[in-house]
Amino acid sequence: MGLKKAWGSPNGAMRRGWNGVTISRDTIHIDGIELGYKNQVLFERHAVGGEYGAGWNEVGEGTLLTTYIPKDGGAPFVVDKRDLTDKHNVCVVYHNPYDNVRELAHIFFKRCLEHQVTPYIVTKKTVFKWQEGFWATMKKVFDESYKDEFLKAGLLDRSGGDLQHLISDAATMQLIRWTDGGFGDMLTDQIAQVHRSPGFITSNLVGVSDDGKTLIKEFEASHGTVTDLWNDHLAGKETSLNPLGLVEALLGAMCHAAKLEADAKPKDKKVQEMKEFVDHFTKVLREALHNTFRYGQGTRDMCGPTGFTTEDFIAKVAWRLDRYLVQQEREKEAPPELGEEDLAIPAGKMADFDQKAILKLFEKYDKSGEGKIDFKNFSKMLMKMGVAPTKKS
Repeated sequence: MGLKKAWGSPNGAMRRGWNGVTISRDTIHIDGIELGYKNQVLFERHAVGGEYGAGWNEVGEGTLLTTYIPKDGGAPFVVDKRDLTDKHNVCVVYHNPYDNVRELAHIFFKRCLEHQVTPYIVTKKTVFKWQEGFWATMKKVFDESYKDEFLKAGLLDRSGGDLQHLISDAATMQLIRWTDGGFGDMLTDQIAQVHRSPGFITSNLVGVSDDGKTLIKEFEASHGTVTDLWNDHLAGKETSLNPLGLVEALLGAMCHAAKLEADAKPKDKKVQEMKEFVDHFTKVLREALHNTFRYGQGTRDMCGPTGFTTEDFIAKVAWRLDRYLVQQEREKEAPPELGEEDLAIPAGKMADFDQKAILKLFEKYDKSGEGKIDFKNFSKMLMKMGVAPTKKS
């Protein structure tokens, strides 16, 4: 990209600059579509320290000393000493702050209570002994402030009645088995793969202002870069990018900005009205986006080769959003039912079928108008059509 050197991680710079406490991530669920997890899975991870902010250098044979010099003037001491006998080495030094682990714990446990999921703490403390303090702090905060609430809500039944620690290796195994969801932990990449792809995961950096009074939230797409698709786009090639995670980030940022403004000016009528508008707009946009997937008009990661291109998918969401907003302005009610433009499959691929007749039949049994049929109506439909399975003699 024409840079003069390989710069450090911008993600790490943001985490440090905004006094990052935690990275919060959640699975995205679309009503009527079964992804990896049936119920929500939450994710929380320490936002600062570690390898994101590491110092390093390539060195040869010699001795490496990591020396701590106390700010209060106390005597310096060696944290680590090792003799390097190989001719070519890379030395990496990083630290992990413990001060804000209590804040992370409060954020995590409150979110688990809000979403009614069971918390698990995941570390590699059997190997990385410094992680023992992380687990100890999380457990202390849990026992002091949250255990009774979790017990009362029945959220510890699956974890033996207490906050449970999992070694990361064991947690990876469990994440593949626990497809019902309903838990919170700290292994986002594994969760993303079970839940189809990182495009179905939200991401939110939570930090604090320098005075500690304002909560800072930075919203992002958890999948990071999509350089390959961008390069294909620049080359004029057809792409099919699922923008769900990115859009969720934009919606989250809009709502949080509106909330900050409204909290700062509680008596300003225009500001309060703007917050209501933003909350409503983001809700309807999310519904338009989710419904586009639900009606079989998603991108190719969801719908296979017949899925929409990036541009066609965005155009379809825009059309549906406009339709919903106009209809609600007129009638002040829920989004309209399916119409001709909602047809799921391009006409050329269903030449021998009458999509309008199929749509009419679907609407007849879609009593809720939400684009899905419950078991009762599904049974009636099969019996009416004469294709319901019969008992064998």
